[in-house]
Amino acid sequence: MSVEATLILVKPDGVARGLTGEILRRIEAKGYTLADIRFVNADRELLAQHYAEHEGKPFYEPLLEFMLSGPIVAIKAEGERVIEGFRSLAGATDPTTAAPGTIRGDLGRDWGLKVQQNLVHGSDSTLSAERELGLWFA
Repeated sequence: MSVEATLILVKPDGVARGLTGEILRRIEAKGYTLADIRFVNADRELLAQHYAEHEGKPFYEPLLEFMLSGPIVAIKAEGERVIEGFRSLAGATDPTTAAPGTIRGDLGRDWGLKVQQNLVHGSDSTLSAERELGLWFA
């Protein structure tokens, strides 16, 4: 197997709640390498490019507004099957139904319809990871 790279974002809710260290600890405990980390105040242009596939969907504007609401920690993580592994570690996008032991299951809060406030983002494929890493670590 070859080493993969993926983008992980600690979203504004995770940063505001002081969970960045715990999230980084879990990534490292899983055996992944933190290849690069940046503290970012993302602008609308970057977020629009990142979430381009969702443009026009009802949750698009609320998602951009949420992601603009505070700093984000962008992480380039590397490891065997890191894309699949981190998504499993993150848990289901809805923190209420995310399994115990996952980041969202253990640390997430139920924000009602605000499912985008779910602490982390992880690339969903090698193509997405390449595109997203190019945006956040250009």
